[in-house]
Amino acid sequence: MSKHLHLNAFLMSTGHHEASWRLPESDPAANGKLDHYVQLTQTAERGLFDSIFFADGPVLHTDVGRRPSGGFEPLTLLSALSVVTDKIGLIATASTTYNSPYNLARRFASIDHLSGGRAGWNIVTTAGGDAARNFGLTDQPAHSERYRRAREFVEVARALWDSWEDDVEIADKASGIWGDASRIHPPHHRGEFYSVDGALNVARSPQGYPLLVQAGSSTDGRAFAAQYAEAIFTAQQTLADAQEFYSDIKARTLTFGRDPEAIKVLPGIVPVIGSTEAEAQAKDAELESYIVHEFAQRQLAELLKVPLEELPLDGPLPADLPPEASIEGAKSRYTLIVDLARRENLTVRQLIGRLGGGRGHRTFTGTPDQVADAIETWFRSGAADGFNIMPPILPSGLEIFVDHVVPILQQRGLFRTEYTADTLRGHYGLPRPVNSNSHQEAKLG
Repeated sequence: MSKHLHLNAFLMSTGHHEASWRLPESDPAANGKLDHYVQLTQTAERGLFDSIFFADGPVLHTDVGRRPSGGFEPLTLLSALSVVTDKIGLIATASTTYNSPYNLARRFASIDHLSGGRAGWNIVTTAGGDAARNFGLTDQPAHSERYRRAREFVEVARALWDSWEDDVEIADKASGIWGDASRIHPPHHRGEFYSVDGALNVARSPQGYPLLVQAGSSTDGRAFAAQYAEAIFTAQQTLADAQEFYSDIKARTLTFGRDPEAIKVLPGIVPVIGSTEAEAQAKDAELESYIVHEFAQRQLAELLKVPLEELPLDGPLPADLPPEASIEGAKSRYTLIVDLARRENLTVRQLIGRLGGGRGHRTFTGTPDQVADAIETWFRSGAADGFNIMPPILPSGLEIFVDHVVPILQQRGLFRTEYTADTLRGHYGLPRPVNSNSHQEAKLG
């Protein structure tokens, strides 16, 4: 193999399956316990994962009756995790719609310093009117406006991270000069959404700036990713869809003058693993048996923008659903879910069961060898550079993957047997960005 898989662990409370908290082994209060996330992150590091990742949004996402809700602000959590780990990358979600570039650039630069160069930013535009109303707006900005704002936000953040050259500090005690002011470059930005004048008040960080991650797959999302992202977390249900997305992203990346290898595509996979197929299927059936369909029905009706009474559990989706163009929220996820139901002729009940594990991400049930086969097939078939591993149950699902699937991937020459870099960019085989205000050459992260 000329290259290895990249593996990211997407960590979520008691697991990605919405009913995982109801299992006898689960701690329903784990979402609010630091020790839980320390254990998970150290397990992923033991498995030599490139990174761990936390999703987030500035809103209470779900009916608290349905599953564990609320949780730590992810950048704060990464600060704690940075001191109990040594190598693994630490990625947090932060919104470009409900943050300011200066504050967010400062927080990510600080995490990158504190972790020794292991920070990553999952850039989201945040869909949904509930979040908007938490910030004094009556509704969410339009989809296209959110992406215009995101582009300007990232441009400003990169200018702020580059506002210090790497060698500002002189620390000449004899002359009394600490730093070279000529190597500070305030952005003096005036744009459509932001006005940011001064330089950042933290030095350029070990990685230059954090690894930039993106997770949208709409037309706007793909264009944004091709221009800025260095890793993409995506949801694809079939090999053909994953191959189309992969080739499209790589081609779009070229149009921005970027090397296609500078962007890593990581589809999500929810592996339900058993020592035998029968054991894995039994685990899957147990999880599905704990789903409360009334909660899931309401959420599906909200996502599809249809009245609840049009979604009878044992009937199909309505024939006249709104077109994607009319959806101002998560466009690509809407289309993925509708296509899944239509393609496999699923009832609403069956669709809810399929979505219970990964909310549209691919689920796979089988033995460790079968999970490794599924991963290898997509990797070798031009569908993925790696995977966003989404254990349905935590902590056991991650432990099983690390102890039983990772060794198989290593034996096949698909995955590292030791860390060979110290930074997150290094794990992904990406260079440290050249400061736009200097003439340094790029160095491997």
